[in-house]
Amino acid sequence: MLTVTLVATLAAAALWQQWRGVEVERAERGRIQSSWILTGALDLSRLFLRQDARSGNGPAGTADLLSTPLAETPLSTFLSQDASADGEEAYMSGQITDAQSRLNVMNLVDASTHKLSAPAHRAFAKLFALVGVPLEQLALLEQNLLLATALSSDPGVPLLPQRVQELTWLGLAPASLHWLKPYVTVLPEATPLNLNSASAEVIYANFPQLELSDARRLVQQRQGNAIPNLNEVERRVGSITGAAPYDVSTSYFEVHARLRLDSAVVEEVALVQRVGQQDPITLWRQRGVSESLVGSADPTIPSNP
Repeated sequence: MLTVTLVATLAAAALWQQWRGVEVERAERGRIQSSWILTGALDLSRLFLRQDARSGNGPAGTADLLSTPLAETPLSTFLSQDASADGEEAYMSGQITDAQSRLNVMNLVDASTHKLSAPAHRAFAKLFALVGVPLEQLALLEQNLLLATALSSDPGVPLLPQRVQELTWLGLAPASLHWLKPYVTVLPEATPLNLNSASAEVIYANFPQLELSDARRLVQQRQGNAIPNLNEVERRVGSITGAAPYDVSTSYFEVHARLRLDSAVVEEVALVQRVGQQDPITLWRQRGVSESLVGSADPTIPSNP
């Protein structure tokens, strides 16, 4: 009886080890496949951006590209019948968004003088008031941003953030970041706001004399009728005195991709820079489990700001 028990125990342990090895191999294979598929999706997005730049359609063409997300689609749709293999079906979805459609935190510091930019400060102050974030948070953010951009070797100097979620390094409270996240961004350099893709709240903040209702009217007017050039801005916006930098085109894009394979979901976001008609450059990529795909973030302003 003791021998039978010993043999059964050893057999169970061997079977568990074999099962564990199979699961580890399966997970590693899924990770590698996901990596290659997401890399292919990023390369395809860069191709779309390059073709858009070379098409000569200007802001209207870019607006059409940004307004056309990829709904969840079986990956086999993109493969030939012979190339598709039997097994688990993978589903891909994603979207290209304009990174210059939000207020850039790097605009707060004038790179030439290393002092705070007055127009950018007014824009952020107006946004903070709109979403109900105390202006003390903005003052702390600006103070730490000045220290971070000074490139000091002092160990007490905060790190310069590269992504929105890293703004907490500059003293921004997580609750404040929650309300600001749909309206702000962090880019490698100061950038103008793209009026063809910015939300009404961001446009309202960027122009001192503009009312929120006027900004919403502009967003409605540009649907199917993108602002073609800067000469058209004043006619549509009205007073532009004291406004932070703005434009009708963009150079920075975020590429969002979501891959669902069986019960596993992998999401990736990448920042891409397009300069002229050259191949867009990938500046960074972040992969993992995120809150949701772009477009489903709740931009609702607090009812009692």
